[in-house]
Amino acid sequence: MSETTVVHADLDMLAERVEKAAALVQRLREDSQRLERENRELADRMQDTERKLHGQDLGTLMTEIQTLRKEQRSWEGERREVASRIETLVKKLERLDT
Repeated sequence: MSETTVVHADLDMLAERVEKAAALVQRLREDSQRLERENRELADRMQDTERKLHGQDLGTLMTEIQTLRKEQRSWEGERREVASRIETLVKKLERLDT
């Protein structure tokens, strides 16, 4: 193998490594830009949330949450009751058909 062939092979390997490095740098730049954009979006959302909560008393918010949870449990109970009634009516109708 001649010295020229070795130099060309080395240059080819170096070119391949440079291309891979350039592709990696490009991908990292794109990732960085995407992450910066996401970071700005999240910061904006956080500021929005802070503005909405600003001036609201934590105790009041907790009371409201508890009230909403009670209402939810009540609605779930009513839903089960209605489902039970419907099931009973369906069974009665099925007996009438037979």
